[in-house]
Amino acid sequence: MRFTIDRLDHLVLNVGDVELAAAWYQRVLGVEREDFGANNRTALKFGAQKINLRPKDTDQASWLAALDCAPGTADLCFITAIGPEEVIDHLHNLGIAITRGPVNTIGALGAMRSVYCRDPDGNLIEIASYLGR
Repeated sequence: MRFTIDRLDHLVLNVGDVELAAAWYQRVLGVEREDFGANNRTALKFGAQKINLRPKDTDQASWLAALDCAPGTADLCFITAIGPEEVIDHLHNLGIAITRGPVNTIGALGAMRSVYCRDPDGNLIEIASYLGR
């Protein structure tokens, strides 16, 4: 039997400090925080997706996870409707260092302009906008 994938629903980001990570993503990317489940898990919601924040010391018996759950090992790309200059202004206003950009990149739907920074765990965060869309 063959099947196709429709979309990515959620991903799990391993973090050193859930509160610090949630606050950073809310402040920098404007995502919505959601606390859920019996174990008081935390998620960051935006559009039709979410990122679950997994504390680095979580026991595998309580939360099935990848073999290596080290914080700071992810590269994530977020799409925005504003241009890279506004992204740079926003990051500068928040005191967040820009790692690279703006630069031309290629995303799932074609050509983009991207700006890169790092979250509190050192994950590489790409904030991009599609050209001509």
